[in-house]
Amino acid sequence: MTLVDELTWLPGWVPVDPEVQREVIGRVVADERWLLDSAYGAWLDLVLPRAQLVVGLDYPRWLSFGRLVRRTASGAITREPRCNGNIETWRAMLRRDSILVWHFRSFGRKRARMRAWAGSPDGPPVLLFRRPRDLDAWLATLAPAD
Repeated sequence: MTLVDELTWLPGWVPVDPEVQREVIGRVVADERWLLDSAYGAWLDLVLPRAQLVVGLDYPRWLSFGRLVRRTASGAITREPRCNGNIETWRAMLRRDSILVWHFRSFGRKRARMRAWAGSPDGPPVLLFRRPRDLDAWLATLAPAD
């Protein structure tokens, strides 16, 4: 699996140039087998035509936000590096451009996009999971990877 944050953030939480992101993601999805943990809107046009399946976590906002707060606060406490050595900080959590604010700004748009994909006959099949236990049950039915 390719961790998208590793490809989109440089040390110091500096974003990778969007054109470089497109080039890198284009190379990833050109392979015969790949798995991404996210698909940013800036390069969905590269990913969706090559995807065989989209798995969407359509969890309630409170659950999604709660997990994000716990993960971000835990990182600020432990200072465990995230992607490319970046660490979470309390100061960053409170900024106007924090990941928590980003969640509020993007949640509705991303939810609508997932649901539109699921309702469309065009594009790859979409599985939407509204509860973690449903995702866990589906994952338990899959064969182990080679």
